[in-house]
Amino acid sequence: MNANADLILPAPAVLPLQPGVAQLAGRDQRFGQLANAAPIASFCKTFLDPVVVVAVFYLLAIPFEVAWNGYLLVWAALAFLLTSLLLDGSFLFVPGISRPLMGVGRFTAGWLCVVAALWLLGRFSGFNAYLYPPFMIAWVVAAPLTLLAVHLLFRTLLLNRRGDLVATRRAIVVGANPAGQALAQKIRDNPELKLEFLGYFDDRGLDRLDRVQEGELLGRLEHLAAYAKEHNVHQIYVSLPMTSQPRVLALLEDLKDSTSSIYFLPDFFVCDLIQARFDHVAGIPVVAVCESPFVGMSGIVKRVSDIVLALLILALIWPIMLGVAIAVKFTSAGPVLFKQRRYGADGQSILVYKFRSMTVMEDGDKVTQAKKNDQRLTPIGGFIRKTSLDELPQFINVLEGKMSIVGPRPHANAHNEMYRKLIPGYMIRHKVKPGITGWAQVNGYRGETDTIDKMQRRIEFDLDYLRNWSFWLDLKIVLQTATSMLRDKHAY
Repeated sequence: MNANADLILPAPAVLPLQPGVAQLAGRDQRFGQLANAAPIASFCKTFLDPVVVVAVFYLLAIPFEVAWNGYLLVWAALAFLLTSLLLDGSFLFVPGISRPLMGVGRFTAGWLCVVAALWLLGRFSGFNAYLYPPFMIAWVVAAPLTLLAVHLLFRTLLLNRRGDLVATRRAIVVGANPAGQALAQKIRDNPELKLEFLGYFDDRGLDRLDRVQEGELLGRLEHLAAYAKEHNVHQIYVSLPMTSQPRVLALLEDLKDSTSSIYFLPDFFVCDLIQARFDHVAGIPVVAVCESPFVGMSGIVKRVSDIVLALLILALIWPIMLGVAIAVKFTSAGPVLFKQRRYGADGQSILVYKFRSMTVMEDGDKVTQAKKNDQRLTPIGGFIRKTSLDELPQFINVLEGKMSIVGPRPHANAHNEMYRKLIPGYMIRHKVKPGITGWAQVNGYRGETDTIDKMQRRIEFDLDYLRNWSFWLDLKIVLQTATSMLRDKHAY
């Protein structure tokens, strides 16, 4: 592309507006809305909300005459950390949201998670004995109410009245294709953007354009530069396919005589996007089309939540693990643990632990999947596989950093080598750590995959998880796993 062209690459918030990420935005409509409020939401999540929670904790100590000591300081630090990790800072900062109660519901669930985590930590560390119960109950009630009031205040001052400070800008979309139409619709649906959509420029006539009304088509591309100058257009969004580079260059040349800002919406129909976003390398802008969701702060949230949940779960289930280990040892010959090589993050080989449920220890170039009424099962093998008790040692893998609690289930290396040749995109699932449970498993794709179609569906759910990951999706999967273990008919 011409180095002198007046091209301004779009900010990350533009990306969800493209139909090329329909698999992202279509399954989660909040994504595009949250992008508009991202700076405010990020500020609330990382700073404002934790500070408010700790401030309420400190102020309530005055009327309850609670003296500050080392225990309260540790508790306040934990509250600050868990609030920043578990609380959704955007619950009232989604522009144009049609169901504000949904945001409040997510906030309530997040706050309950914070309280539950604090109680469990206090219970197992002994901190709870040093805290005054009425004071703690008052804080649990007052802190979320204060947060709601603060968020409402911020929304009123920064969002609803933002129009008093920012003038409306006129916008044009070049290319009335699905990408351009999606962007135009987002502009119309979100008045907080302070953009006025004027119409499209396209070389095709109305008879060749779907869902474009008469009056929205302003003219052909050759007329755009004159129109932009005459009508004082502030922003021009170019939504032309990648195959139209000569037209794009000619258009940019025409627009050199205007003061309009130009944004380019790449045509991503050729890609199956995984965590698509804009980034830069030493100041050079790049577009990510296939990336792990666990980059930057998201990676920290994922790792911290894995460690905290794994420790809490191991503290609760160690008697069960001890009982299963004893049962495995005394019902069949062989070791208690079965270690098998699996693909970890980035395709690196890892050893995954399981309670042994079979009389064989397959870990070579050929591994036979467990089948219904499999003769290789030990006397308790079928039971511990059906109830997923054989997977419990994998919480140790989580603490080692080899696995996550939620992620694509690891397959034997032999199966990976076979399926990567048969299913396009199979290896993309290995951009993240494998999980003890996953999105595919809670959607019915657990156990034997005796046909390519079954494995294909499992991979589709795995990739869908990578596209749409959030802490809340992880929590949903964990809860669904806990409720479905005993009634899963696909595990044997």
